Order: sequence, then structure tokens, then C-alpha cells
Amino acid sequence: MALEQEQILNLVNQGLAEDEALFLIDLQISSDNNIKVIIDGDRDLSISDCVNISRAIEHNLDREIEDFSLEVASCGATESLRFPRQFVKNVGRNLSVKTAEDKIEAKLVTANEEEIFLKWVAREPKPVGKGKHKVEKEATLAYDDIMDAKVIINFNK
Repeated sequence: MALEQEQILNLVNQGLAEDEALFLIDLQISSDNNIKVIIDGDRDLSISDCVNISRAIEHNLDREIEDFSLEVASCGATESLRFPRQFVKNVGRNLSVKTAEDKIEAKLVTANEEEIFLKWVAREPKPVGKGKHKVEKEATLAYDDIMDAKVIINFNK
């Protein structure tokens, strides 16, 4: 007998209800009952956040009835941003954003439930003469227009 996705999702949501700053990114249950839960938060996550969600699931399942393995992890620093809350959390950071037409590396200035606002400097050909000059650019993108977005990690600071 396989574990039910809905049953596990309810247990995850009960655990998340204990801390409203946390939210679910992904839940996967394999056919051999390997449960993988990925969470993120409006603040930086700690190991205890993952432990609390793990306990909320594990303490409500009976291994005598159904054997399972459980992994609860935080969303990795190199993972794509998928939810508006993740964008809001990363306001002020540099992102690499892919749309159908463009790939932009820019500073995330603002984010809300519908869209993000980016600013960056690009080198473009001069309107007159040879050479390039710096141009300040900005864009407002709806989440539906974003194919992929990742935080750019900078270790030089």
C-alpha cells in the first residue's frame, strides 16, 4: 500500500501552520514511499525548521502499517525561484531571469503577488558613432512571463 499524497500534504501543512513564515516548495512521494519535502521561508531557514516539519510528518505515520523514508530540506541557494514569496524574500539581490525573448541579469527592486521590477546597466552601441555606452534599463515582468529565475550568488563581497 502506497502512502497517499493528500495525507502527506495535510501533515506538511499542519507542520507549516506552526510557523507562518514557512511554505512548501515541493512534495514528492515515490512508489516505494520515499517522501521528499522541500520548504522555504520568508526568512532564512534553520535546521530546526526542517526537523519540525519532519516530526510533524513522521510522528503521524505508523511504520508498522507502512514503511517509508523521509527527507525534509530547505530550498537550495541555486534553485530556481518559483513562488512570489521567494521573489519578495530576495528583493535587493541580483537575479538571472530568463523570458521567452531575453536573459537578464539585474537587481530585483520590488516584487509583489503579480510581478517583479528589475533594474540593470547594459552596454549598447552608441546611437551615433562607434563604440558602446552604458544604458540604465528596467523591466516589469509578470510571473507568467518568467521561464526561469535564480539568485546570482556573489562571493566577492
